[in-house]
Amino acid sequence: MSRRALQALCVLLVATACLGTPAKRPDEDSFWHEDGGLTQVHLSEDDPELGWFDPRVNGGRMLDFTTRHLGEPLNVIISAHSDPFILTETGLHYYAKSIGFSEECLGLHYGNIHLADLGDGDGRKDEQFLARQYYFPVWGTCWESVAGGNHFRAWKQNGTVANSGAWFLGASKEEDSSKNHMIVDDGYNIGRDWLVHKATEGSHWNSIWWRADVVWNENDLLHPGKEGVNHAIEQDGRVAILIVNRV
Repeated sequence: MSRRALQALCVLLVATACLGTPAKRPDEDSFWHEDGGLTQVHLSEDDPELGWFDPRVNGGRMLDFTTRHLGEPLNVIISAHSDPFILTETGLHYYAKSIGFSEECLGLHYGNIHLADLGDGDGRKDEQFLARQYYFPVWGTCWESVAGGNHFRAWKQNGTVANSGAWFLGASKEEDSSKNHMIVDDGYNIGRDWLVHKATEGSHWNSIWWRADVVWNENDLLHPGKEGVNHAIEQDGRVAILIVNRV
């Protein structure tokens, strides 16, 4: 088989893997929104949460909604005290590329659409960005779709009652496609720590250089263990709060 034919076959196999399962949202009937009892909150320069609001104040939580009852931990927060460009959707995409992630293979999404309630008045909303590990040129995130690796989902806390502008991320590491992209053992902690390592060592993309400082929230926002966690995988209860600045 010629080299060109082999390359074409590989592209076809990767595209087939990406198209295997169409995107879908969890059962709409299983969700409801609490319209009353919300507390208006505001950020200040001495805000103890370092540029974000605790979702639990207004009925949110630090697990997303993967299924009707289970969720994956929101284990990274990009603080609103970060560079303003990072807090935009375009800026987050740029930054993701700088730390080894990119958009999904061929621009196609497969699997469930995760929801999250950040306690900002928007209730449970769809993930705004799913980024997958970018292994190397040409194949990019398509290889992650087949071989597995690190990825994260992101939601912005920008509702009418808690508009911090911070990004809440759920990071994890998953198996390859033959295992239906199940989360690896200890995958929530591994995925978070990989992302934090890349962020704090410094990164660049498209001539913009970044470096993040990290503050750890220990066993407060998230409780260690596997209660309510998708796939019943233990997580250590740590949340990384990143402040990302240009250098």
